[in-house]
Amino acid sequence: MENEATMAKFDSIMASRGVTRRDFMKFCAALAVAAGFGASAAPRVALAIQDSVIGATEGDLYPVIWIEGASCTGCTESFAKVETPDIATIVLDMISLNYSETLSAAAGYSVEEAKAQTIAAGNYILVYEGALLEAFDGNTLRVAGETGIEALVQAAENANAVVALGSCAVNGGWMAAHPNPAQAIGVEECLKKHGISVPVVNIPGCPANPEWLMSVLVDVVVMKDNQLLLDRLNDFSMPGDIFDQTIHDNCERRGHFENGEFVYEFGSEEEAKGYCLYAVGCRGPQTKSNCPIVMWNNRRSWCVQAGAPCIGCCEANPNNPAQNWVEVNTPFFERHRDLRIGDWVLQPTIIAVTITAIVAAALVIHGFGMKATGRMDGGADFEKVRKWDAKHPDQSIGQYDPEVMAEVTGKTVNSDTPASGSENEEGR
Repeated sequence: MENEATMAKFDSIMASRGVTRRDFMKFCAALAVAAGFGASAAPRVALAIQDSVIGATEGDLYPVIWIEGASCTGCTESFAKVETPDIATIVLDMISLNYSETLSAAAGYSVEEAKAQTIAAGNYILVYEGALLEAFDGNTLRVAGETGIEALVQAAENANAVVALGSCAVNGGWMAAHPNPAQAIGVEECLKKHGISVPVVNIPGCPANPEWLMSVLVDVVVMKDNQLLLDRLNDFSMPGDIFDQTIHDNCERRGHFENGEFVYEFGSEEEAKGYCLYAVGCRGPQTKSNCPIVMWNNRRSWCVQAGAPCIGCCEANPNNPAQNWVEVNTPFFERHRDLRIGDWVLQPTIIAVTITAIVAAALVIHGFGMKATGRMDGGADFEKVRKWDAKHPDQSIGQYDPEVMAEVTGKTVNSDTPASGSENEEGR
């Protein structure tokens, strides 16, 4: 009876927002898959959400601190506009966003005090968006009298987990691209430098898909088990179920790739037919993400489906800021990435053209040298008799004047010496 009363109360909450039980179960199945449990775990996820939401309505909210580092707030906007009907709001009802420079209604001293109180109490999740800037002792980024590094370290020490949201937070993102004047790095690298061992979940993307963050919240907030989350992570501390397959693996245009059907120019007939965008710079084969499955805007579309080549914004090695998605993938609409030799930035085609030009110039110079020495005019001395013929005059391949043969070999040779070659071969 108690379970039925709880379910009825939960159904009433959903109904007030126009969400049916059936829609809710579909949502739970999707979350179960996104969280790596499989669709069969949907009832378990549904029960956890139901209990969490009921607890949330009674004031039991899970605290979250959301700190902006060096960022454009794109990941915040992406998450704030998530659509999964109103069910996303239900998930958001399970957390108390105690601090966010972008979304908090409070400002100044009051919001900083709320952050300090949350940190002191512990038992919260830290979402860090944006890069950490080390240049000038971190003073290239200051908020409320603290550097971005100080804010991260202070907030991470008591957190249950830290979510590095977006490619900037994972390894510095586009700010870490050469020459990286602000010395941008990612959250995980920064915490290692300061001896903080809290679990870090890296969610790359520019911006990150809001459903990826929701799946992490399901693990930590709903399932109340950090181990479930940690078991999902790959060697880059990213949820493996999201970032272990390439975009190319699940791309709807892959059939055209296999058939050798490519778009070579935008606005062409091939583009109108939806051919593969690999030839115009699509980075799908090297970028790991489930974008073709989760898509964007309530699963309406995604970059490649909309006609744009993947620019690889999910490429981010947390252990190496130089392997950021901008440096690895630019220029975006060229097949080849830029190569860097010191401070030189160039395309592989430039190297090929340069080598070809050097070889051509060498051949021209060689030709002029041949002309200058007279070798092209027949004035240069060539061997009068082939070495083989000189050593084996009785088995000579070429046809030579007997006097020439005698001069070279020191032997008299009959004029009827076998000669299978032509006079044109003389002197080779």
